[in-house]
Amino acid sequence: MPAVASTPDTVHIHYRRPPDRRDIYSQRLVHRDADCIVTFMPRTPLDRPMIIDGMTALEPGSPVVWFTFPGAWHDIGRFHTADGRFTGIYSNVLTPVRFADEATWETTDLFVDVWLPAPGGAVLLDEDELDEAATAGWIELSLADRARAEARRLVRLAWSGEWPPAIVRAWTLDRVNTVIEPDGESAR
Repeated sequence: MPAVASTPDTVHIHYRRPPDRRDIYSQRLVHRDADCIVTFMPRTPLDRPMIIDGMTALEPGSPVVWFTFPGAWHDIGRFHTADGRFTGIYSNVLTPVRFADEATWETTDLFVDVWLPAPGGAVLLDEDELDEAATAGWIELSLADRARAEARRLVRLAWSGEWPPAIVRAWTLDRVNTVIEPDGESAR
């Protein structure tokens, strides 16, 4: 993989998707505390829109506010359309992020996801992909069971109103834009 330039306000997430896909996502750091790290991807590198249950969840070039919780088996993204309209909360179930250093992170996608559209009603996504990965031996059965349990836990918490955490509601796109200057530099 090519070297990636780093600045104090940029993180590089080395994202593995078994069996052999690896991507590096560079995102702006906008907030960090002991419980949560908030990063910003101003333009999502998608080839086509992400459609969930007939609704556009994310478009090419859309901004995403990402939330990483050290030690957690998931991350969370606030999804938008390309014009900035909020569409919902998306959670990737993944291995807990390993922090090689402050700017270099590593994780493995565990296939199953949770979608909480803006109108409400959590949905479990891609359980068939998780089953396929486990059957093919791309991930261990115990890891697939752990991923499935995490996804179902998030859905239960969403339906009871206990998820996502308050920080996800607090760090809206508008709030992120107050700490990012137009030239891309942090206003902090």
